[in-house]
Amino acid sequence: MSDFEHAIRDAGAVIEARTGRNLVAALLIGSALGAVFVFSLIIDKQYFMLLIAVFIGFGTWELATISRTEKRHVPRIPILISALAMVPTTYYFGALGQLLTLAAGIGFTIVWHAIQRGLSRATVTDRDMIMSAFTLAYVPFLVSFTLIMTARDGGEWWTLGTMIIIASIDTGAYATGLLFGRHPMAPKISPKKTWEGFAGSVVFALVAGLIIATQMIHIDWWWGMVFGLILVGTATTGDLIESLIKRELGTKDASHLLPGHGGFLDRLDSVLPSMFVASIFAVLFS
Repeated sequence: MSDFEHAIRDAGAVIEARTGRNLVAALLIGSALGAVFVFSLIIDKQYFMLLIAVFIGFGTWELATISRTEKRHVPRIPILISALAMVPTTYYFGALGQLLTLAAGIGFTIVWHAIQRGLSRATVTDRDMIMSAFTLAYVPFLVSFTLIMTARDGGEWWTLGTMIIIASIDTGAYATGLLFGRHPMAPKISPKKTWEGFAGSVVFALVAGLIIATQMIHIDWWWGMVFGLILVGTATTGDLIESLIKRELGTKDASHLLPGHGGFLDRLDSVLPSMFVASIFAVLFS
């Protein structure tokens, strides 16, 4: 093995020790997901809808599964059915379809719980019902704002631009936090998140927002920077919320389906609240 290969391996080991992630696996999986995301979005929006269904399905299943580790009875079958039903109803019928499916899904889950109570197959508490409703509202409902935005004329560019800004935010936070991170941002929730990393994410978001605004979604450059700054807030909030959820449920990763990343839910943390805000921007500026 050459000195260069040794250096790369040693650097990877240092990064993995500091972040708890396999950098090579994370880059490969991230690149593959990014390529599928871009091609499905540009080639045919309905292919993109199927990709979103995959993320919603796995993300919802993962949250329902890790909830069980703390003895919260979250029925995965009705929640998964309701979550997947939200994909076509939102894409084809917009916010009305989205809200009606969410309400129907929560109702379906409550009925499922009631039947289980009646059959004495499980002890179902009010906390279980609340967690079931939260699972539907947190993953499929928030992700489905991506479909509302994408279904609009030219919406694919808003979706792509938003994801590029979010990726830039994550990259900026990761790189600057790794190199310069000294001051913990929320040590009790996410010990490895630092203020230096947050500052890096702000810089990356401003640059990405400016470029996306002028080259992709065609709004004033300063609105692009405002958009980037707002997404820093939503992405960071989403990351902290998911860290808090996983800490409350006693787990580090939602699953191990995506080497170097954890699970699908772990890849959605910064996306969930960001897509809601992005969809509002898309409506206002389209």
